[in-house]
Amino acid sequence: MKVLGIDPGTGRLGWGVVSHEKGEDSLVDCGCFETKTNSELPERLEKIYIFLKKLIKKHKPDFFSVENLFFATNVKTAFDVGAARGVILLAGQEANLPIFQYTPLQIKSSLTGYGQADKKQIQYMVTKILHLKKAPKPDDAADAVAAALTHIFHHPK
Repeated sequence: MKVLGIDPGTGRLGWGVVSHEKGEDSLVDCGCFETKTNSELPERLEKIYIFLKKLIKKHKPDFFSVENLFFATNVKTAFDVGAARGVILLAGQEANLPIFQYTPLQIKSSLTGYGQADKKQIQYMVTKILHLKKAPKPDDAADAVAAALTHIFHHPK
């Protein structure tokens, strides 16, 4: 099975495709899609949507795993990322992918066994689990790969 993991954002959207075959997990591809900070939100959302449609078509994942974000400080950022999550979920739904959402606590716990793990601990575990020489960069890509791995851990086939 192939899982497309997403770390939502309007300025930076992390993505990672992980394959789980015969009990082995491997990184297929990952990266970070960026939109221009001076662009209006509707334009950024459209670019994210178009990018995800192309990414789904290219990698043909079996599942879609999206980090479910919670914000407490910046309300505008929370609304913008919420809008991005809507576009992300729409792209997955339109592709008829089973969509799973995991909280940061679930992702951290799944990879490290500790819900308050920091980014370095997540990157370390992603590297070890996938037998990589170094952690995916930037952090957003590593977070997306972690979201994909979380789905594999929760739903192994």
